[in-house]
Amino acid sequence: SAKAAFLKPGISAVRAGSQPQGAPAVPRQSRRRKSVAIAYEAGQGDGAEARWEPPRWREQLQRIRQMRSSRDAPVDEMGVHRCYDTGAPPEVMRYQVLLALMLSSQTKDQVTSAAMLRLRRRGLTVDSVLQMDEESLGQTIYPVGFWRNKVKYIKQTTAILKQKYGGDIPSTVEELVQLPGVGPKMAHLAMHIAWDSVAGIAVDTHVHRISNRLQWVQKETKSPEQTRVALEEWLPRDLWKEINWLLVGFGQQTCLPVNPRCSQCLNQDICPAAKRL
Repeated sequence: SAKAAFLKPGISAVRAGSQPQGAPAVPRQSRRRKSVAIAYEAGQGDGAEARWEPPRWREQLQRIRQMRSSRDAPVDEMGVHRCYDTGAPPEVMRYQVLLALMLSSQTKDQVTSAAMLRLRRRGLTVDSVLQMDEESLGQTIYPVGFWRNKVKYIKQTTAILKQKYGGDIPSTVEELVQLPGVGPKMAHLAMHIAWDSVAGIAVDTHVHRISNRLQWVQKETKSPEQTRVALEEWLPRDLWKEINWLLVGFGQQTCLPVNPRCSQCLNQDICPAAKRL
């Protein structure tokens, strides 16, 4: 499986790194104990024994899962994964996912969902968007944030998809971020949702803010992209897909940008930011 493929390099590296080359032999029992300690305490990836990870992050994560168990945040009910036509051909579904992601930037899920519904009623395909004039497209997606810029980006990107990808969307992050109006967060979410592939962590403003509040980054990060890099250095890869969904909903309901509801948060006693906010 894809998950197994991701995990195997980390596991083999840990086993290989448990006994430094040229070190004197140690008793079998001691060596086994050390191997277990590295495998579970040093994190994933290259087997480094001093790999940093946040204190109590597993406990914090489990409590966030508990708070998100009802799955009733806006992202759950109106997020991009709910915006495409599940009955459409695969390439059309993927195109609709990418379009929803482009519309969602700096826009509430409710507004994105409504705009996508209006587009789908007009028949949302690469060809239909290419045939639509900019004024009609703008009227259809309004009032998404920066809708005028998004009209231009959508038209440009759709033309590229038609010419270069046969109407489908690229299947790599590197190609996706080359499209007009598509940033790293959108690219990683497109990989998750459209291609069912985990190439990295999708970090938006919610994930960025909460990661810094929980001190899930070794030092404060200034942008979502910095946060993505910092999280990927220590967070086990099998959690990369889940973390966006968890933290976005948590940020919409509890860990708000302004006046976070710390009194309602199960992590209040172990969140570094709770007492300061």
